[in-house]
Amino acid sequence: MDPRRAIPGIDFLLGAPAFAPLLREAPRDRLVAAARVVQDTLRHTLAAGEPSPAGSSEPEWYAAAVRAVLEQWRRPSLVPVLNATGVVLHTNLGRAPLPAAALAAIAETAAGYCNLEYDLERGERGSRYEHCVALLTRLTGAEDALVVNNTAAALVLALNTLALGREAVVSRGELVEIGGEFRVAEIMARSGAIMREVGATNRTHERDYGDAIGPGTAVLLKVHRSNFRLSGFVSEVSPEQLALLAHEHGVPLLYDLGSGLVLDPAELGLPGEEPTLADALSAGADLVAASGDKLLGGPQAGILLGRRELVASCRRNPLCRALRVDKLTLAALAATLAVYADPAEAKTQVPALAMLAQSLATLQQRASRIAAGLQAGGVPAETGPGESRVGGGAFPETSLPTCLVRLRPEAGAAPLERALRTGSPPIIARIRDAEVLLDPRTVPEADEPRLIAAVIGAWRA
Repeated sequence: MDPRRAIPGIDFLLGAPAFAPLLREAPRDRLVAAARVVQDTLRHTLAAGEPSPAGSSEPEWYAAAVRAVLEQWRRPSLVPVLNATGVVLHTNLGRAPLPAAALAAIAETAAGYCNLEYDLERGERGSRYEHCVALLTRLTGAEDALVVNNTAAALVLALNTLALGREAVVSRGELVEIGGEFRVAEIMARSGAIMREVGATNRTHERDYGDAIGPGTAVLLKVHRSNFRLSGFVSEVSPEQLALLAHEHGVPLLYDLGSGLVLDPAELGLPGEEPTLADALSAGADLVAASGDKLLGGPQAGILLGRRELVASCRRNPLCRALRVDKLTLAALAATLAVYADPAEAKTQVPALAMLAQSLATLQQRASRIAAGLQAGGVPAETGPGESRVGGGAFPETSLPTCLVRLRPEAGAAPLERALRTGSPPIIARIRDAEVLLDPRTVPEADEPRLIAAVIGAWRA
């Protein structure tokens, strides 16, 4: 007899005494849906030739299985994790953690009504696009600013506004691919601009741009290669040179900068290879597109900075409404930008910057403290030198010296790594050879006790 025929029907299960507590806790239709999930899972198990789970002939087994399904449905899919990878701007883990001021601003704004599109002075309809303008212009020297939902959106909006049906001239060496297999060339195509490639993959000269400029040219596009480096027989045109050429021919220069860096990299112990927002504007760019959740350390947002008339044109573009940000993003971004009024405060209050600026001595102390806590719980942890990364497509060749907590389980690294990321709280770690590595750089000091407890639990499981 096919064992699947022995699976009891829904009516029988819901009428069993074991299901009475569930019927008091959840609507009947939800229980029916959960019971069908349990039945289908069991059918697939039996069809694969696997034995029936112990107790699966009893209603009590089904009640427990249905309860587990209901609990799974109640759990949110988006949950906080502890990032022990050492990658500060980890795209898969949400990039920059927000400053305390931004969290407070989100909570206050979300709790009630706000003047998102209401001018309190005039007592009439206002614009959501005004809320971060003063902060951004003071911080960067731009004439005007516009915030949309991410950098790709900012680039699409700018190209659609400036070059719809006309040519945007860009170097072949700058047609990069960003996260999620999105490519600049594809973004340009969606914007409605006609891409005009110039130069070669490794070398582009000023004359290449000059030869390409003609009656159909609407904009020169400069893309900062933030997530990789070209070396060897290479050449590119600087933003300063490109700005002079663009203005000589009466077309604007659009600079896709990416990272949104505000402070001098040297202040964070980083090499000076990443231009700041102010650098891009002072180089002569007419519009600069950047991210809010990378080296700026704020929420996901696309920031457009530059000449007043160009920003105003982007703001009037109907596409801008489709790309607009909500009140919580604006509140978080404004609070983050306000912290930069004091650069010294920003280095300690913006979590991403504070993580980058941690000294090796501090990281060694923290790693030793975590290892001692693990050893006290029976986990044979060791410490050793390692490297952290900036992440977020910035400083791709820069490694930051750190001190790692090293775990070498007898059963191999993979089972422990899985136990950590599926635990509570989930811990995202690295594997190297047969070791699981924990980097304290990206774990808030206040979360060290939770990290230790979770690792001990996973080790014993």
